[in-house]
Amino acid sequence: MFRRASAFLATALLASLVAAPATAHADDDDSRRLPGHRVAYFTAWSVYSGFSAKKVQDSGQAAKLTVINYAFGNISPEGTCFEDNLADQADAWADYQRPIGAADSVDGVADTWDQPLKGSFNQLRKLKAKNPHLKAVISIGGWGWSKYFSDVAATDAARKKFVASCVDLYIKGNLPQLGSPEGGPGSGAGVFDGIDLDWEHPGGDGLPDNSVRPEDGRNFTLLLAEFRRQLDSLGDGRRGRHLLTAAVAANTDVADRLELRKVARQVDYLNLMTYTMHGSWEPQGPTNHQANLYTDPADPSGIGYSYSADRVVRHYLAGGLPARKAVLGVPSWGYGWTGVPAGAKNGLYQPATGMSPRGGGQLPYKAIKDLPGGVHTDRKHGAAWKYDGTEFWTYDTPATAAQKARYTQRNGLGGVMVWSLDGDDAQGSLVAALDRGLRR
Repeated sequence: MFRRASAFLATALLASLVAAPATAHADDDDSRRLPGHRVAYFTAWSVYSGFSAKKVQDSGQAAKLTVINYAFGNISPEGTCFEDNLADQADAWADYQRPIGAADSVDGVADTWDQPLKGSFNQLRKLKAKNPHLKAVISIGGWGWSKYFSDVAATDAARKKFVASCVDLYIKGNLPQLGSPEGGPGSGAGVFDGIDLDWEHPGGDGLPDNSVRPEDGRNFTLLLAEFRRQLDSLGDGRRGRHLLTAAVAANTDVADRLELRKVARQVDYLNLMTYTMHGSWEPQGPTNHQANLYTDPADPSGIGYSYSADRVVRHYLAGGLPARKAVLGVPSWGYGWTGVPAGAKNGLYQPATGMSPRGGGQLPYKAIKDLPGGVHTDRKHGAAWKYDGTEFWTYDTPATAAQKARYTQRNGLGGVMVWSLDGDDAQGSLVAALDRGLRR
């Protein structure tokens, strides 16, 4: 989902509402009073660091979201969606085999040994039961698992085969048993309400071993059209039309490969990955913002590299994406440099001796907020950073998150997206701030 060595390496939306309790009941449908799309990614591997769907519920995040994207589903060399237990390839154990005890279960009920659905998939189902406005979407691909996207999109036959396998596995819920009681025909039915494609990226600029073709942009459109056709052929489910979305790059060169007007006709919305504009691939700096809302004329990157969320949004809209289908990405993590002199702006735009040793230069918001140093906010450009005299951290605070949410409202955008839920704190502070911004 963002620049990282693999999908399992380090690489939210809306939390303290006065009107909605943290625990909603099945007859309390809040969908009519949650303005905007509120999309947040729940990563499969986050459960190994203590995160859980129960924390999404208890923090109040679930009550403030409209969609949780579960990341990620992978593509097999044979061109299908699949589930298995293969290191760095698939994790059926986390997805639907891992038993959850009462203390960690959304509804306080422990899994039984013989039930066909356990793990995070079952917890997503329970989250939806408690929050009837909430939908769950399976996100396929990501930075580490986009290797075969170009192949499955290349021909009509490959597209039909791939899409049918994804629909069968995730929407119809026909999960493999893999030698254990979990899984079986229909065992995962009702968990997912749609599909999100995270192809990083059509035409290249992803990992070096990804398949790439010059016609990827056109084939991306055709792949989405096939997903739309097969999802619509299922008819409207209990929770309405199946969602089809995609995550797209902040890099405007990548955006230009897409047939945005045609893509827009297939998807419900696009999640714009408006972050990782600067970070760990620049270890000597200069220090910079990873997700500023507006471009700063003082940015030393130069006009061709002075990205901002606003610049990315305007580029997509100019390319034919309707504003209502543009969902603004907000990061719940940040990058840190060390050996940074103060300069004139408390460490901003300064050289560094390297990335911070903390977290390898990358930490979630919940860790950065407790680091030493002063917090500096540039409201004019929608950015914040922390500086302690030697370390500089670029990250979003609740104040900048709320500013971004207000920006989507003023500009008629579809809403906000967060990567990812486990980066927020126990109080869901970033999600709460986004909620406040969307309600103004």
